[in-house]
Amino acid sequence: MAVSYSQCVQSLKVSLTGSDRCRDNDMKRNCLVFASSTESNSNPVLQSKVDRLLDSVKWDNKGLAVAIAQNVDSGAILMQGFANRDALATTISSRKATFYSRSRSTLWTKGETSQNFINVQDIFLDCDRDSIIYLGKPDGPTCHTGSETCYYTSVLDALKDQPVQGNNLAMTTLYSLESTISQRKAASENGKPSWTKRLLLDSKLLCSKIREEADELCRTLEENEDNSRTASEMADVLYHAMVLLALKDVKAEEVLEVLRKRFSQSGIEEKRSRVSEN
Repeated sequence: MAVSYSQCVQSLKVSLTGSDRCRDNDMKRNCLVFASSTESNSNPVLQSKVDRLLDSVKWDNKGLAVAIAQNVDSGAILMQGFANRDALATTISSRKATFYSRSRSTLWTKGETSQNFINVQDIFLDCDRDSIIYLGKPDGPTCHTGSETCYYTSVLDALKDQPVQGNNLAMTTLYSLESTISQRKAASENGKPSWTKRLLLDSKLLCSKIREEADELCRTLEENEDNSRTASEMADVLYHAMVLLALKDVKAEEVLEVLRKRFSQSGIEEKRSRVSEN
């Protein structure tokens, strides 16, 4: 039984045939079958690369390493599990985040029951080669509770006796801003509205501010202002643009996904494709 990992060469620069590891029925369950057996059999160099990569991981005395799944667009840490050699090899071939269950002593692919797969775009090893990151795009909530990630318990909030909320996710600055804007949008203002609420209620004001801040950003280049001024004006552009996204019910993650998909083509090609669509 041969396994071709040719689709993974761009990401990990490796490919693998699995005939040596699929000799008995137990091991066959941990191997994936692809059509291109001729290619894999004729490419021992690629198999050797994968073998060397798997050998380089510092598996613990049980043959495991920590495996962390991270959202490729938002940067959110989705979950943590464990992987063994076969789990990592399966993830490389299937592009679905696969782990090793210590309680069941078997491989499991995230989403095999819920269909909320994590579609792996790349895989990283840390500097000590004893932990793994699956960088991918989730099909839905990762946590079994229905939360977007498994990380929503803030230690500092717990020390303040604040209740744990499933939507209180560990967020980067950009997503914390998005969350705050969303809260302003949902809130009913008593008295004088906040600046964010004013922008959400007045689209003409919002658009005028975006144009104004974009112009000020450009002037930091044209007038050779210092870098701190450029950073400040860019922060203003981001903030006002994200208010517009909230008004349009567009998530920042959607924007980042569009950017990621453009990485593989030139700006000229991307612009041409958009023109042809219109």
